[in-house]
Amino acid sequence: MSKINVLVVPSDRFGVGKFRSIEPHIFLQNKFPEDFHVEIDLNPPMDDLNFYKKFQIVVYHRSITNDFDKSYELVEKLKAEGIVTVCDMDDYWNPTKDHPIHDIIMFNKINEKIVNSIKQSDYITTTTPLFADEIRKYNKNVFVLPNAINPDEPQFKETTPQSEKLRIGWLGGSSHLADLQLLDSSFAKLSTNHKDLQFVVCGFDTRGTITEINGQTGEHKKRAIKPEETVWARYEEIFTQNYKYVSPEYEKVLKKYAQEEYPEFISESYRRVWTLPVTSYARNYAKFDVSLAPIKNHMFNKMKSQLKVIEAGFYKKALIASDLGPYTIDLKHCLKNGEFTDGNALLVQESRNHGDWAKYILKLLKNPNLVTDMGERLYETVSKKYDLNIVTVDRAEFYKSLIK
Repeated sequence: MSKINVLVVPSDRFGVGKFRSIEPHIFLQNKFPEDFHVEIDLNPPMDDLNFYKKFQIVVYHRSITNDFDKSYELVEKLKAEGIVTVCDMDDYWNPTKDHPIHDIIMFNKINEKIVNSIKQSDYITTTTPLFADEIRKYNKNVFVLPNAINPDEPQFKETTPQSEKLRIGWLGGSSHLADLQLLDSSFAKLSTNHKDLQFVVCGFDTRGTITEINGQTGEHKKRAIKPEETVWARYEEIFTQNYKYVSPEYEKVLKKYAQEEYPEFISESYRRVWTLPVTSYARNYAKFDVSLAPIKNHMFNKMKSQLKVIEAGFYKKALIASDLGPYTIDLKHCLKNGEFTDGNALLVQESRNHGDWAKYILKLLKNPNLVTDMGERLYETVSKKYDLNIVTVDRAEFYKSLIK
């Protein structure tokens, strides 16, 4: 059998492009060099059909280009030539109103365009069985290829230093304010124990712009966002309970928003960790012992991947997560009648957001051996399913089945 030529069109070089397009297909090429020839092109020609005729499979994230009409036209031409089209989906197409890109998506009807792209493509790949079930409403040909980790990547091999405090960490982006607000009332109950804890917020970023609208003229004017206006300042207020859990001296330093480390305050009950590029961000898991994964109950979150579970597991971190959507796929609650069982995480019911985040943190504070045990159990779960070496075998078999 001759090699299968695969063209991969990532959405970007970083973020989703790294996890869903670039790295998985580099692995495919390296692991199966006799079976596949892979080319990765972020900007393939849209008007040169001859360019595509050397490929049997074209894989793209949502669409081949941001111009959906051009993408639709090209996909039809590819299908007419017998070239298999595979659309990869990692996020639900209808973000909630509290999501930063909601208005842009709805104004430009991008949600409708993505659904049309799903309908048109020969096959769809996606992250979880839950999302696959939703996508099948528009295209029956769905195959699950979960997000996966390259365990040999240096950013997943960082050593965690020892600490006298139990370090509780959250690592994420700028679209999670509604999720983190679930923690607020529960964190207020930690006031008498906060000195034994350190909260670590990773990914802090004050860059960006804000649009101001003149109420009289309707004029839109963009300006650089002030650090105190960013969502990260709101995150910090939640984790410090409006700076109540830090010293006045440290509060003054934090509110200067200087992008630097604060070694003189390393023993404080809160640690700010600035953003890192996608090639090294996971090193921040080495800065804490327990990972938090709160998500608000709505459709967009239910369709998310379990990447936070996977990352925490490869770092052998104890995990406290919302008992919802993607976190129900691999996680098993390890408390029964107040006693620890053989589960691999602590899961918070939606009706218990007001108290159980703090309750479970305090349980782990009183049972430090369980932090290690839970981390080991989670590693055992994810390492058998979400190692990129394993998922690449499934990808190879899937692609081969399309050509057969």
